[in-house]
Amino acid sequence: MCAKALFQGFCSPMHTVHRLQALGNLHLSDVCVPVTSSSFSSAGRQCSTWRPTGVSVSASPPWLESSLQGSPGMSFHMDTAVGRNARTQGCRYSAVDSNPLSLYVMHPFWNTIVKIFPTWLAPNLITFSGFLLLVFNFFLMAYFDPDFYASAPDHQHVPNGVWVVVGLLNFIAYTLDGVDGKQARRTNSSTPLGELFDHGLDSWACVYFVVTVYSTFGRGSTGVSVFVLYLLLWVVLFSFILSHWEKYNTGILFLPWGYDVSQVTISIVYIVTAIVGVEAWYAPFLFNFLYRDLFTAMIIACALTVTLPMSLYNFYKAYKNKTLKHHSVYEIMLPLVSPVLLFLLCTTWIFMSPTDILEVQPRLFYFMVGTAFANISCQLIVCQMSSTRCQPLNWMLLPIAAVLLVVLSGFAPNSETLLLYMLTAFLTLAHIHYGVVMVSQLSRHFNIRPFSLKKPTPD
Repeated sequence: MCAKALFQGFCSPMHTVHRLQALGNLHLSDVCVPVTSSSFSSAGRQCSTWRPTGVSVSASPPWLESSLQGSPGMSFHMDTAVGRNARTQGCRYSAVDSNPLSLYVMHPFWNTIVKIFPTWLAPNLITFSGFLLLVFNFFLMAYFDPDFYASAPDHQHVPNGVWVVVGLLNFIAYTLDGVDGKQARRTNSSTPLGELFDHGLDSWACVYFVVTVYSTFGRGSTGVSVFVLYLLLWVVLFSFILSHWEKYNTGILFLPWGYDVSQVTISIVYIVTAIVGVEAWYAPFLFNFLYRDLFTAMIIACALTVTLPMSLYNFYKAYKNKTLKHHSVYEIMLPLVSPVLLFLLCTTWIFMSPTDILEVQPRLFYFMVGTAFANISCQLIVCQMSSTRCQPLNWMLLPIAAVLLVVLSGFAPNSETLLLYMLTAFLTLAHIHYGVVMVSQLSRHFNIRPFSLKKPTPD
């Protein structure tokens, strides 16, 4: 049986549909619910994408009440024969956003922006458009700064106009990520596919915006080494997976403070770089503390002092209140097995590489890691939504391990870069295939179109 397979990826994407069919009747809370306590995580911005059948209003700022029409207490139902007949248990989806920047600055801004969009525009199209802008930024910077030396002294710098474009597109992508859920509620077009689509793209977006911002400082004497950036990338990736691990065990997703602050800050840094030039980042920020050190310290400090403590605190609260969804240590830690193994495999490759692969192909290596991580995250998100058991190992670990064995065995001493290119291409195509088939299957199951609000015509 597919669910019993050791490697989840050996299953057909139809397995995703079976997991979501298991949801049956759902009772969920809309996301972006303001609370007074501090809550942090590193999940994506949006939002419950289930169709509401009733709402009630909780205490919140007036502008947010009018936007959400009362987030908590929404009841949702999967009105399909399969869903009605499936053997189910009640599943509650909720998320909390307490970030003042988000609540009192960005939400009012997004409430204004969403009114610009026509009511025929599908929310998933907004989500996908924002993601494509991040992809464009990644490849645009790859053209002007392929090896991360463009910001170093005595190298040709990225043109100022490019920094302006990247900064504007990054902020637009962030804005689109903030309004897609509002558009779904505005057009009454929320679906389970929307939630999966949004969070799934967020998991892949991590590598795009982290690697793009690296070009601001780059490598060399005034920058950050490629290995330090590799570790910082993993700090961001583990922060993302930690929030979804938290939801897998507690049923609640706490939206991050760090996400909003980082996106606004990054956009401003790009614009400032265009104005003052990359040379401005060479100077010490405070005493002998350089801006590159500030960049590194902020990412690590946010993870260690905000994301990790709050996730553990929220987990402890669920444990104390006896609301944990899993009880054995093995089941609780299951979602972290594949990410940890991915980190160990890739880090082993870096240290044992005969050609120093990370120094030779840093951007490609980061992209390979981020793509494999995105696939792991997507399958965990499916498990969260359907309240099903997370599988211990993701299938993408197999080809990575196989390439590592070939590299370490010395069978192809002069082909390590070629092997990395082939592995990256294979994983990318496999992940895109997984996403396309999954979206297609779910669209047929829910009788919707992923990028249109028009209902499909009967065959």
